[in-house]
Amino acid sequence: MAPDDNESHAIEVHLDRILTERGMTLAELASRVGVTNVNLSILKNGRARAIRFTTLTRICEVLDCQPGDLLTYRGAEDKRRR
Repeated sequence: MAPDDNESHAIEVHLDRILTERGMTLAELASRVGVTNVNLSILKNGRARAIRFTTLTRICEVLDCQPGDLLTYRGAEDKRRR
């Protein structure tokens, strides 16, 4: 394993909230975006290590949102407070 394989990232994913606001299921989003439920679930649960810009683009198109609506950076100060 590479040294940062064990380090967690500081990106929070807000896919659950946006899906609820849109009244859409994960399965419906996966179908409309063209990815598997499993891949979206990994993203939704914060376990994704990367996302393709093409996938992010499709998610934003389908959900009518901006990348910043889906993802936020939790900086060092925020991490210490948790």
